[in-house]
Amino acid sequence: MFAVAQYNYQQAEDYFEQEDFSKAKPIFESFLKQYPKDKKTREYLGDIAGYGKDWDTAIAYYESLVKSEADNANYHFKYGGALGMKALSVSRIRAVSYISDIKHHLERAAALDSRHIETRWALVEFYIQLPGIIGGSENKAIAYAYELGKISKVDGYLANGYIAEYSDRPKDAERFYKKAIEIGGSPHTYEKLSNLYEKNKQPKEAIETTSQSLKKHKRNQLNYQIGKISAQYNLEPEYGIECLSQYLANYSIKDGVPKDWAYYRLAQIYKNLGKKEIALTWINKALLGEADFKEAQKEKSLILAL
Repeated sequence: MFAVAQYNYQQAEDYFEQEDFSKAKPIFESFLKQYPKDKKTREYLGDIAGYGKDWDTAIAYYESLVKSEADNANYHFKYGGALGMKALSVSRIRAVSYISDIKHHLERAAALDSRHIETRWALVEFYIQLPGIIGGSENKAIAYAYELGKISKVDGYLANGYIAEYSDRPKDAERFYKKAIEIGGSPHTYEKLSNLYEKNKQPKEAIETTSQSLKKHKRNQLNYQIGKISAQYNLEPEYGIECLSQYLANYSIKDGVPKDWAYYRLAQIYKNLGKKEIALTWINKALLGEADFKEAQKEKSLILAL
């Protein structure tokens, strides 16, 4: 019986790793009935509840873990994070009542583990997004970004870029994101800079940044991103068509954006070029895959009006 239980538990962990939570959850719940003090199982079930945005259940599991092991940084981080997500899901008046506990548990996690990156990121976001009247502080956010930089230079630059972007200092954000690219160069660093350019109506710079990432990382979803910017801003249409064609040719479900959206972007580009018939062909293809595609329906009206 013990061997069977162990096998089932390992199977549940495999399901969890595969994010097949509907299969993992009942096994963990059954195990917890037999071993109600098992902390690892409660953490798994809290994580599953969190993935499902069932914040009340996640909070209950994480709170029990914090009570059973008060010096565990990860438990405090997860409990504080779940409280934060719960606060975002309720009215602003109700959310205020969560602030003190969120702050306490995230700061406790940071104090317990000097190298806990996720906690410091959460604190950066907490202090920069919270209005000053109820405890928000850019200086405190910067202090935790500095701590991040001591653990990971890339995270430090990204955090400072995030703070600058949130505080409407795009030039400072650009400088920090470029530093992150220089030091790390991950797809995420390029994405942050490209998104900043898009947000500030700099599509040429956004395409250049995404193109650099594509050359380095060869990720197919970047082909779509270039095509999207090309379509939205009527910029470098031939390059946009080439990238979207590559996206469709190499498409897999892991790329994230459905093919219909690539068809829609191609239609936009051909509309921008004044090629009505080709644009109609692509927009009809987008609508064929998704009849209730409101953006495509609107685009078709614009194409027909050419």
